Amino acid sequence: MSDFIRYGLRYLILLLTQVYLLNKIPHLHRFITPYLYYLFILWLPFHMPRQLLIFIGFITGLILDYFTVTPGLHAAACCLIAYVRPFLLDLLLPKEVSEMNYKEPSPTSLNWGPYLFYAMVLTLLHHGYLLFLEWLSFGRFLDFVIKVISTTFISLMMILAVELLFPRKKKVRA
Repeated sequence: MSDFIRYGLRYLILLLTQVYLLNKIPHLHRFITPYLYYLFILWLPFHMPRQLLIFIGFITGLILDYFTVTPGLHAAACCLIAYVRPFLLDLLLPKEVSEMNYKEPSPTSLNWGPYLFYAMVLTLLHHGYLLFLEWLSFGRFLDFVIKVISTTFISLMMILAVELLFPRKKKVRA
């Protein structure tokens, strides 16, 4: 299967899961909102041009904004993590190019510790920015902090579950 089809299927599955499953779940609590769609941005290949990465992040967020009727909140948060992602990967990847043979971030390519750090930082950025933009309209600061922490925790648990239940094959660069 070509990479384009594989990434297209991942995109559809994650977006449809978010729109038709996670957004339809009655809230467990007013502070918990599960998000998983941005995992697509985290799984994109290492060596993708930054402009393309930001464009893909914008389109991903814009499509979710359409379904959730939010005026650009998800698009802004996805653009932020798409912009920060290459900087974070530069910190986590080995400096020797010959040591890095994998195509995309995964627990196999980064090892579990760095991968969890990578996922946690980008998840915290995504949720913090998204919920901050929501909080500017209404709310108390303590509610904002609690919602960021609880939503980030739930989303990280879902990312771990996806990584453990559906491990990706090792993709080595050609």
